[in-house]
Amino acid sequence: MKVIKFGGSSLANGTQLRKVLKIVQDDPERRIVVVSAPGKRFSDDKKVTDQLIKMATLVQNQSSYKVVYEDIISRYADIAEELELDKQVIVEIENHFEKLLRTEFRSTDLQIDAFKASGEDNNAKLIAAYFKKSGLPARYLNPREAGIFVTSQPGNARILPESYNFLSQLRDTEEVLVIPGFFGYNENDEIITFSRGGSDITGAIVANGVQATLYENFTDVDAIYVANPNHVPDPEKIHHLTYTEMRELSYAGFSVFHDEALLPAFHAGIPVHVKNTNNPEGKGTKITRTRPKTSHIISGIASSNGFVSIHVSKYLLNRELGFIRKSTQIFEELGLSIDHMPSGIDEVTFIIRKDQLTPGKQAALLYRLKNELRADDVHVQGDVCLIMIVGEGMVASVGTTAQATQALADAGVNLVMINQGASEISLMFGIIEEDEEKAVKAIYDSFFN
Repeated sequence: MKVIKFGGSSLANGTQLRKVLKIVQDDPERRIVVVSAPGKRFSDDKKVTDQLIKMATLVQNQSSYKVVYEDIISRYADIAEELELDKQVIVEIENHFEKLLRTEFRSTDLQIDAFKASGEDNNAKLIAAYFKKSGLPARYLNPREAGIFVTSQPGNARILPESYNFLSQLRDTEEVLVIPGFFGYNENDEIITFSRGGSDITGAIVANGVQATLYENFTDVDAIYVANPNHVPDPEKIHHLTYTEMRELSYAGFSVFHDEALLPAFHAGIPVHVKNTNNPEGKGTKITRTRPKTSHIISGIASSNGFVSIHVSKYLLNRELGFIRKSTQIFEELGLSIDHMPSGIDEVTFIIRKDQLTPGKQAALLYRLKNELRADDVHVQGDVCLIMIVGEGMVASVGTTAQATQALADAGVNLVMINQGASEISLMFGIIEEDEEKAVKAIYDSFFN
């Protein structure tokens, strides 16, 4: 059995859904299909999920949501009309929203989650109807019925271990099951979503549960690229990565694959194949535990902005027992998550995401670090971008850091931070955001041109 997941761009209109149908029909082992909500049809289009979030906000503010609601319904109606589906499909979707609007929720977060999840849920119903009309023995399967049970953290659900036992019962299905991605149900039978892009997570969870031979993730690119095409013209394609390489690159800015989605597949040792809906015969990118050696030292270059660095220095810091523990405790008590923590003998730098640091929290953080730790200096540097180079080949190579830093120096990029993981397969640089494109291109040209 293969589990196959389609992203929003693959499901944006009827033309794309015809391609999806052929892909499923071409391989009888593709018996579980996980779907996203309809994505953009063109560059200036709106994603259905974004419209649903907007509608939920309007409902909460008791503002008129009619225009947004009609836009959402029209997306599904246009697809149904293009595929010549029975109008009953749209009636069911309208009924779903009417019920949703009448529902009382325990919190605004739960309400937002229920609205967000309806994008995938209604799309799965429409796609199952289209498959069935086209001759496939298909049916819609709700995540509750499938056995996808999660923790009660709106927008950041975690799968419960017992879910895998329920999912294993789907293994012998003879039908094509169409399952909406992105959400599950908690112990109170409430809808809880995974983090944004969570349909990838659902696909990997289902693949693990049914012990699939392959998890295929269809998107709108022929393969994962070495670097962002917006920064590097016509970058090389990556045809094979390890789970670890992909995890590092996803965290650092590769948007093709959700950075949490590999974990269920990794635990079960299930190969992942990223492919293009518009070119299903292409090689794509395979993600496995190990990969063949290549002539390249690094596999990919990723970048992510929106960080700040908090620099703390104190003379003889390295001799002070408990300094790091006290520091991290201050962050924890203020509800701040630390992404990276490079250090020296008399200094330590904390890299955190900028969006969690309000002006009030920043003032409290600096005050507490300065006074409770009796630090000599505490200061913040904003607008930090993290550049990560990743590759299994770095482990056995000498001079990778020197080559990368020389490339950045030649390009006039100043380094805020350097950090290398103990596994030696990743190397991270902190720079100012305005140098992001210049830095990525400089490193790419050094290692690939």
